[in-house]
Amino acid sequence: MDIQNLLFSLFCFFFISLFLGHQQVVEGSRVSPFAFRPKKLFVFGDSYADTGNNRKDLASSWKFPYGITFPGKPAGRFSDGRVLTDYIAGYLGIKTPIPYRWRKELAGRLKYGLNFAYGGTGVFDTTVAEPNMTTQIDFLEQLLNDSVYTKRGLKTSVALVSLAGNDYSTYIARNGSAAGFPAFIGSVVNQLTVNLKRIHDLGVRKIAVSALQPLGCLPQSTARFSFEQCNGTENTLVDLHNQLLLQAVNNLNKETNSTSFFVLDIYNAFWNVFNQKEEHQVSTPTFENPFEPCCVGVSAGFSCGSVDEHGEKKYTLCSNPKSKFFWDTVHPTQEGWQAVYSTPALQNSLKQLW
Repeated sequence: MDIQNLLFSLFCFFFISLFLGHQQVVEGSRVSPFAFRPKKLFVFGDSYADTGNNRKDLASSWKFPYGITFPGKPAGRFSDGRVLTDYIAGYLGIKTPIPYRWRKELAGRLKYGLNFAYGGTGVFDTTVAEPNMTTQIDFLEQLLNDSVYTKRGLKTSVALVSLAGNDYSTYIARNGSAAGFPAFIGSVVNQLTVNLKRIHDLGVRKIAVSALQPLGCLPQSTARFSFEQCNGTENTLVDLHNQLLLQAVNNLNKETNSTSFFVLDIYNAFWNVFNQKEEHQVSTPTFENPFEPCCVGVSAGFSCGSVDEHGEKKYTLCSNPKSKFFWDTVHPTQEGWQAVYSTPALQNSLKQLW
């Protein structure tokens, strides 16, 4: 990205911000937990929430050493263990919903909801051949039409909607211009808003959508800085996405005269963890270097789980995943997700479920 295009992108961001003003999430008055008891969790989105939908021949999540912490072998999660979905289900007091692809084999678990998330996907088509978010919602609608679920049943359910940046990495991969980035962010949030409204119209009572994490702090971005600092330009664009998302959620709550929609503050939850060493917090683990991943390819073209034509591994693995916030160049470890879940930012977000 040359400096002229960079300055233009930043100008666009601050220009839009000027007209949006400072947005706050609309919060309804806290009611008794007994007023709403979620019985099902439906999950839409990408690898931050996927628990095994991706095809085994395409996804690294089915390769060793993924899953070594939980369940002890690769099982489709993009981590060494549990991911965001598992912690949200635990908060709700229900079992983690099974992946959509296993709905027939594990039909007895459908009463807890379903996970429609596929790693690598976005609101638009991305570089992976997996269902985008619109198609994922189509799956739920078809199950309603087939009477697997009912609208009445969905009124005691929660939806988790994860958007972790695949639309933006696809935009870059397809040589989208720096000048066009702010407008593309607007189109992503607009489509996400359509998806949220549609999930609500199907009958889901509460819908939690994740804010975008600080993409500039993922190891894939911090590697060029020896894992010592974040990419500020990327995080500025993330700020725009999150600001537009907050405005969209506010508008949806006004349009539906409800507090059905709320944002999971993943962005500040990540920062809560990153800053713990400086703040001397002790409520969650402190990671010595939070930007350095546990599992990484030995060179360009290789990633965590890669092997060559002789079956020789082409990645390095840290001695203790619990000591690392990031598992690979994009995804947190189980310990990382536990830390994120335990932060004030995420705990305060989750209170809006009630």
